[in-house]
Amino acid sequence: MGITKTDLFTTEQNELAKVAKVLAHPARVAILEYLIQANTCINGDLVGSLGLAQATISQHLRELKEVGIIQGTIEGVSVCYCIDPVRWEEIQNLFSGLFQRYSNSEGGDCC
Repeated sequence: MGITKTDLFTTEQNELAKVAKVLAHPARVAILEYLIQANTCINGDLVGSLGLAQATISQHLRELKEVGIIQGTIEGVSVCYCIDPVRWEEIQNLFSGLFQRYSNSEGGDCC
């Protein structure tokens, strides 16, 4: 596998790719959906809801936290995770910016 030459791409392109890579796993999407619905969560709740092992969920939570999609606070022996609203809006804007660049206003087939 080759080395990605990130310096060839804009900061926005690199950031969008990094977030997209983290979102590219269905378990992470399920975790985000759960957090959105619950609006807060203790790690143990995810194990019961998703049916994945604690270690697997912890790994996915770490990936989501590394790109800033979620934030966590330690409460005793538990860690409480939730969506980071500021980062969530930044990510929405990244994806919206990409999707809004394309317009098929003429209704034709391009290929």
